[in-house]
Amino acid sequence: MICFLTSRTDLPGHEELNPANRFIDELRRVLPNPCRALNICSNPDDWAKTDFYAALTRLYFENAGFRFDSFRVLDGRNADQAEALVRDADLLILGGGHVPTQNRFFQKIGLRKLMNYYDGVVVGISAGSMNSAELVYAQPEEEGEAVDPAYRRFLPGLGLTKTMLLPHYQEVKDDVLDGLRLFEDITYPDSIGRCFYAIPDGSYLFIENGREELRGEAWRIRDGLISQISAEGDMVTLN
Repeated sequence: MICFLTSRTDLPGHEELNPANRFIDELRRVLPNPCRALNICSNPDDWAKTDFYAALTRLYFENAGFRFDSFRVLDGRNADQAEALVRDADLLILGGGHVPTQNRFFQKIGLRKLMNYYDGVVVGISAGSMNSAELVYAQPEEEGEAVDPAYRRFLPGLGLTKTMLLPHYQEVKDDVLDGLRLFEDITYPDSIGRCFYAIPDGSYLFIENGREELRGEAWRIRDGLISQISAEGDMVTLN
């Protein structure tokens, strides 16, 4: 299995993939062309949004020269077909959205077990990248989550990596949620005894043959402290 765990795949303001940090070059190297794609949703019940973003993602790939024998969607409408759909795909796209909602759907369809037998390419987008971890840090996102004692910040994930990613860092680093600073008051304390990697759009975690590389800008958050570990164009090996 080869993984591209991204913050987002597209170039903002353009209907195309972001070529930064050799993203498109690496996809061309590892993907069959044409290929069979399966876009796995973030919310199994929001069919209209799933179809809208799946169509956009397909457009981005096609504008970069990729072609598809099929481009299917997996959500609540066909969850009972998950095993066959995953088995038939060369490319799995794990969509972006609300991390806990997507996590529940992944658990419902047994995606972790299904991926034990998958040897194609995985592209994670935002929440999909976060839910790819062994242990998922579900950074509070929606109003009320930061102060809700019942909100679970750590969830079991797909186990594709032990690296916990925090996407869209350039957009959310100064956010305030429930009166708390998202990073200084919430995420930094949650990093005590743990390690997170914050990445902006255009950066991604690349996994091939068990080797993990952060490509592009990245910040390590560990034991309450943050430090930049790479810049645009850099590659940092994590294991």
